[in-house]
Amino acid sequence: MLPRAAAIAFSTDELHVRCLPMDFLPTWPFSVNTLFFFGFLLFSGALGGYFAHRWRWLPSITGFMVVGFVAGPNVLGVISEVGLAQSRIVVDVALALILYRLGLSIDTKRIKQDHQVVLVSLAESALTFAAVYFGLGLVGVSGLAAAVISTIAISSSPAVLIHVAHELDASGPVTERAMLLVALNNVIAFIAFAAVLPALYGEAQAPLAVMVGAPLYQVLGSGALGLAMGGLLHLAARKTKVAEQYRLALVIGAVMMTVGAALAFKLSALFAPLVLGMVVRSMERAKLVASINFGPAFELFFIVLFVYAGANLHVAEIVDYWPAVLVFLGARAAAKWLGVGGAALLLGASPRQAGSTGLLLLPMAGLAIGLVNTTLSLFPEKGAVIGSIVLAAVALLETVGPPIAVRALRWSGDKLNENGMERGNGAGAKSVPGKPASEAPAPLQPPAVPGA
Repeated sequence: MLPRAAAIAFSTDELHVRCLPMDFLPTWPFSVNTLFFFGFLLFSGALGGYFAHRWRWLPSITGFMVVGFVAGPNVLGVISEVGLAQSRIVVDVALALILYRLGLSIDTKRIKQDHQVVLVSLAESALTFAAVYFGLGLVGVSGLAAAVISTIAISSSPAVLIHVAHELDASGPVTERAMLLVALNNVIAFIAFAAVLPALYGEAQAPLAVMVGAPLYQVLGSGALGLAMGGLLHLAARKTKVAEQYRLALVIGAVMMTVGAALAFKLSALFAPLVLGMVVRSMERAKLVASINFGPAFELFFIVLFVYAGANLHVAEIVDYWPAVLVFLGARAAAKWLGVGGAALLLGASPRQAGSTGLLLLPMAGLAIGLVNTTLSLFPEKGAVIGSIVLAAVALLETVGPPIAVRALRWSGDKLNENGMERGNGAGAKSVPGKPASEAPAPLQPPAVPGA
């Protein structure tokens, strides 16, 4: 038997428990955790992609984004602002894997032999910066704010190009060259953004050590992290080359460790995975992981990324800053299309190839959003204007970009599988559409299928 004092205490506790409210029931509205959010993105996005395939001209990305927009804070509110913030890490991993895939398209050994593509990218990037900077000045956005926005404008969206190319099973010189140009655009945009940071720090009256050290730490630190993880992945792949079944796990694990380390060391979780892909592509000779087929499961990351993007569309910013947004879109589109298209014509490409290559660089998303978030965290006051204009432009470009990319690829003359849009996304992801990732981009040449 229990002692009398213990029995009294037990009876008191039991009475207290009986008097508690029914807190075993969930609260309403119930809090959405990351696991539910991830499942909801996949489930609803898959349905949106399926219905998008009812229209041959409409890519599944548009279906993903429409579902996200309707379910997001702008319409139904099923996906709240808090849920978006809590689940950001899921999107970071998805985008990192896509940037790693994009990095595989940059073969430094081949670039040393083909300087033309680097010159084209540099010329187009400079033209984009100048056009956006002077265009924004016409609507009252000038100085450092315009300079930061112009550096972000250089970037292009790899996710749209990669996904639409896989959906159409596109292969050819335009697709491959566009992949390389998008990758170079993102590298140049990140470095240009870092070059403008000292001026922002100076305006904020930061110490000289911070003005110089912070940008260098971002660029060199992120590059060093990508280099180290690329070397580690290459070494692990060589040591385990007889066990092919573990290669996909090695790649995804390396990318996730890169993202985690970048966040821990306050580096760029976008630039480091891009460098990781570049390092793996440049180091490998036996095509161990650079040409790995991710399989249909890779589609999960595209669904998550674009449903999230749809839920995160900034409609209010589009309304508030519409003159600057329209100038940004027009100047950037003209610079990229005319810059790449004109250079391609000078290098002997057909007008169809030249025009379609420029159009494939128009979508803008992942890196642009990452650079905006960096600006907001470091310089909230100036970042508010920068973020409003860039995020509004991203919302529009991610909406109209996929259909433009579909039309550009069909117009390019590259080989396409016209059943790709009808069968959906079951083909799975490849390292470069139609060819191994280790194969270098072919030089621009006349279209193989003139009537495509």
